[in-house]
Amino acid sequence: MELRETKLSREEKFNGRVLHVHVDTVALPDGGTSTREIVDHPGGVGILALDEAGQVLVVRQFRYAYGQVLTEIPAGKLERGEDPYAAALRELQEETGAQADALTSLGEIYPSPGYCNEIIRLYLARDLRWGEMHLDEDEFLAVDRVPFDQLCAQALSGQLRDAKTCVAVLRAKALLGL
Repeated sequence: MELRETKLSREEKFNGRVLHVHVDTVALPDGGTSTREIVDHPGGVGILALDEAGQVLVVRQFRYAYGQVLTEIPAGKLERGEDPYAAALRELQEETGAQADALTSLGEIYPSPGYCNEIIRLYLARDLRWGEMHLDEDEFLAVDRVPFDQLCAQALSGQLRDAKTCVAVLRAKALLGL
């Protein structure tokens, strides 16, 4: 059975600073039709920065949509047309002050494929040097260092809830054989 859906029409709903929302009418594989509410997102990067002592740089910030402070790896959205590798280096420095001499891809994830086309590219940053943070004017966060093993345990126990952080931690664990 063919699983592909085909767009028949599109209705634009919202065009914001970060997100673009539209509703598409689609033809289904069985010949019927349905609607798909889609959020267009420019994509983002997430960086698992591992220092020489085996600690990971994490950021803690209030996430309004959830009404709570979350622990996450440094991350940010791509500017339109921006190279993800360059964005990862930029976001790491902006949010933590760290600069990485080694950046390894941990692949990409689709965080919410049911309604959003965002792709997050994940990286492992090593050989860190330290400088100053350069947060966006509306960005407030605290940087912390967590032992890699402790972060792995938190990802597996469900204590760590941010998807990109959990995936990056577990992929880095597999890659490094730790």
